[in-house]
Amino acid sequence: MTNERRVLVHPDVEGLIAAVAARFLTKLTDLLDEYHEVNVVLTGGTAGGQGVQHAIATSPMRGAIDWGRVHFWWGDERFLPAGHADRNETQAHEALLDHIPVPPGNIHPFPDSDAVPDIEEAARVYAAELAAHADPALRLTVPRFDITFLGVGPDGHIASLFPEHDVRVDDDRLVVADRHSPKPPPERLSLTLPVINSSQRIWMVLSGAEKASALGLALAGASPIEVPAAGAQGRLRTVFFVDQEAAQDVPQNLIASSY
Repeated sequence: MTNERRVLVHPDVEGLIAAVAARFLTKLTDLLDEYHEVNVVLTGGTAGGQGVQHAIATSPMRGAIDWGRVHFWWGDERFLPAGHADRNETQAHEALLDHIPVPPGNIHPFPDSDAVPDIEEAARVYAAELAAHADPALRLTVPRFDITFLGVGPDGHIASLFPEHDVRVDDDRLVVADRHSPKPPPERLSLTLPVINSSQRIWMVLSGAEKASALGLALAGASPIEVPAAGAQGRLRTVFFVDQEAAQDVPQNLIASSY
């Protein structure tokens, strides 16, 4: 097993979404054969978030999964009231979680602004939730994240870690609160890069020509401070799932023919 970065290119966004969903369900089946419980980190966004989540929910393969043994977390969240349409949690419920038999106790959203009005306290609450499910076997202070989904913005941001921003990618906390995000809404909560990189597998999903530059820079070894996606590295696997438009700046030697 290697943690070398690989790029899997699909002809279009529809094929990309379908392929990632199918691969996820296949991998999840394998992981549930290996572990009693599996932890998955969800992302927001159109393709890697709602698109893939909806494809999972509508796949015939979903019926073969014991969802009672799967726990869901988030890489970041907009600090908004419960049920707000812009919350990643709300979108994930609509696309996936309300359509599978996952116990409520297995869903671990960031606090909403109704439940914990102070964003710094909300960060501490989620950090405590992570620590409560830490995997001592791996000497982690957070759960063993088996698959972490990440979207990548045109500026190269991942989760709510933005380029050259006052919330730094090298922060050593578990969760950070951002009151001045460069992308609205301004108040956001995010896992830090060290926590993201504690994941066994990081799957970044990108589509569209506007993502090509960020992907190219990430693969070319740009500084994570300038291109946060460049700093994402899973312990076992780091895979960029992309469509043809997003792949136009990817060196041919990094494109994998298989996973």
